[in-house]
Amino acid sequence: MSVKRNTETTEITEKILERFEQISSVPRGTKREQKISEWLQAWTKDHGFSSKTDSAGNLVIYVPASADMENAPTIILQGHMDMVCEKTPVSDHDFTRDPIRLIRDGDWLKADRTTLGADNGIAIAIALALAEDKTASHPPLELLFTVEEEVGIVGATELDPSLLSGKTLINLDSEDEGIFFIGCAGGRTSFIDLKISTEAIPANHNLFHLSIGGLQGGHSGVDIHKHCANANKILARALDHISRHAPIRLVRMQGGSARNAIAREAEAVIACPKGMEALYHEHLAAFGHKVQDEYSKTDAGLALLLESSQIKNEAAALSSMNSIKVIQLMMALPHGVIYMSAEVEGFVETSTNFAIIDMQADKIRFTTTQRSTVMSRLDEINHRIEAIAQLADAEVSFTEGYSAWQPNMDSSLLAKSIQVYEDLFRQKPEVKMIHAGLECGIIGDRCGGLDMISFGPTIKGAHSPDERLYLPSVERVWSLLEALLRSATA
Repeated sequence: MSVKRNTETTEITEKILERFEQISSVPRGTKREQKISEWLQAWTKDHGFSSKTDSAGNLVIYVPASADMENAPTIILQGHMDMVCEKTPVSDHDFTRDPIRLIRDGDWLKADRTTLGADNGIAIAIALALAEDKTASHPPLELLFTVEEEVGIVGATELDPSLLSGKTLINLDSEDEGIFFIGCAGGRTSFIDLKISTEAIPANHNLFHLSIGGLQGGHSGVDIHKHCANANKILARALDHISRHAPIRLVRMQGGSARNAIAREAEAVIACPKGMEALYHEHLAAFGHKVQDEYSKTDAGLALLLESSQIKNEAAALSSMNSIKVIQLMMALPHGVIYMSAEVEGFVETSTNFAIIDMQADKIRFTTTQRSTVMSRLDEINHRIEAIAQLADAEVSFTEGYSAWQPNMDSSLLAKSIQVYEDLFRQKPEVKMIHAGLECGIIGDRCGGLDMISFGPTIKGAHSPDERLYLPSVERVWSLLEALLRSATA
């Protein structure tokens, strides 16, 4: 599928977008990176380069230096192969087989009712375009593309360091052009499993479907401080509100779809005693007005809908008592900013995201993700979630997680990047830490210490169907990267 140009862009931007369109035609959801890896290895052979993979599936493509920089030290360019797979309720997109349908909208590139995958496909596209460019001066390059970044930075954690020889790494996974990131939060995911048992639904009950939708969602690191509504928490509050006025039994429940995305949709099927339907509607409407007022500035499309369930074959539900226990656990699980930084004004230090609700035959699993730049505070919020789970007699387990990337203000790469940026654009870049997780710290540790920086083109709405790429920023990143590599021996 061809993306028609309807904005003024340069030849190099079009070349990068051509590569991005090819990448977008290959399904590459997290844990399903095999096809994009095979596509990249085929591209490698077509261009006469070599590549290696490790047991985790990480891929390194080795690009020889241009003729004028053969003696310069090797530089690593890094991004990740996987993408977050989110879509709107009306989308029929199948992320396991369908190409991402790209739409050019003025200066922005977006997708047709799905995540765009510019996080982090645009990094791959920029790296490939640079390797193909016979006019670019650059040292030997190692293009490192990792797997499973979006579910806990798994690929970086399992990276085989023998694949790399470079001691300088440029990560292209940031989403604000003009900002250099030199540190990030550490993170961990928790899985809370609450065992459940069901019983026959009494004959004097009707089934209702409660849905929460119309939320904007967002990245659980980048957007956690923006007061965005979380559908899982809204569902918990709605169920709690109803249960305070009438008996309720849970039949089914689902919410959220990705660990690192703020949940945009959630739903539950509930059994309502006959004769109480009007009471259910009355109290949900009262709650709905309140919560819509709360989020009128951030989630104007927030909608709560209670309607008769179209599912006729439901035969069992949780008891009223067990339903209340589930609702109370959901109410107790925290979401949002826990601590702001005491050192950097306006910077989120510690947060948690109530990411996923998954009701199975014998248990309900609640998935939450925690982030912090202070590892003791990360332990604290994990222990808090563990305590809440144990009070509810639920089992809790945690991923190994990853450490924070601590900034190095004496970095020679940072100094060089600032100088090059100012020479190119006649303005100073910002230098920041980011609350989202980046792979730099983990890769640096596994490789015995690297000089690292992260930058990239501007992306808005990452991890949601609103994701969009600001096209003018793509060329600015290209110009910066090309000039920075050209100055590698200066």
